[in-house]
Amino acid sequence: MNRLSFGVQDNQKLKLMAVLAHPDDESLGFGGTLAKYSAEDVETHLVTATRGERGRYFSQDRKAEPAEVGRVREAELRAAAAALGVRELSILGYPDGAVDQVDAGTAIAAIAGHIRRVRPHVVVTFGPDGAYGHPDHIAISQFTAAAIVCASDTGYDVSPGAAHRVAKLYNMAWRNDKWEAYQAAFRKLTSMVDGVTRRANPWPDWAVTTEIDTGAYWPEVWKAVSCHQTQMSVYERLEQLSEDQQRALWGSQEFYRVHSAVNGGRKLETDLFEGLRK
Repeated sequence: MNRLSFGVQDNQKLKLMAVLAHPDDESLGFGGTLAKYSAEDVETHLVTATRGERGRYFSQDRKAEPAEVGRVREAELRAAAAALGVRELSILGYPDGAVDQVDAGTAIAAIAGHIRRVRPHVVVTFGPDGAYGHPDHIAISQFTAAAIVCASDTGYDVSPGAAHRVAKLYNMAWRNDKWEAYQAAFRKLTSMVDGVTRRANPWPDWAVTTEIDTGAYWPEVWKAVSCHQTQMSVYERLEQLSEDQQRALWGSQEFYRVHSAVNGGRKLETDLFEGLRK
């Protein structure tokens, strides 16, 4: 009989994996969480779907070939990941703006492979709303959820490695006040999809299951955000924020606990690894 355990063995490091879509998602969306747990000696891993080759290249009027944009943005991503203390960065190399067009079986197998290799206890990704309806965010959320199921299936032989069950899966779940602060600092985030404008969709307070105190790590987050120089013209107001405003914006990160094999209930969590620590 194949036996799979959710428990943390003695002397075994806790492991956290973030599966995201673009360079800068790790800093703007999850930076405080990655920095906090890395500083607490949790082994942090990042899987990013694209190189962001369709993103801005320094300014609105500056143009470059997508391959060049992707090369520069990958270098920025690697620098940001290092600033956040990420142990390992893996890039899937999917097309920016078309992650939802990637063959589902291929994407799921790739993510499941990283899960089986790294064997994380906790995985974080975007929610089903894609934060502001971004198709790439939605696709990576769906692929990640499916990959977690497949990675735990001993009969799933598409992806190499021994089966591994992720103990906890979380989606980013920002409340209205966080979105207001974020968009006041940066810009109104929208996504035009099939001729329809999608906007940020705050989670209701009661739906947030987990709130992480990341206030002590805003300098690391700011350093990581600053690595993404190609995108800073979009976020030009960020450089004008005071220290207090930075703390307010990056002081906490909120999540929805999609599933947990080790805990439950209505009490607001303050630790992604609740139920797993010795």
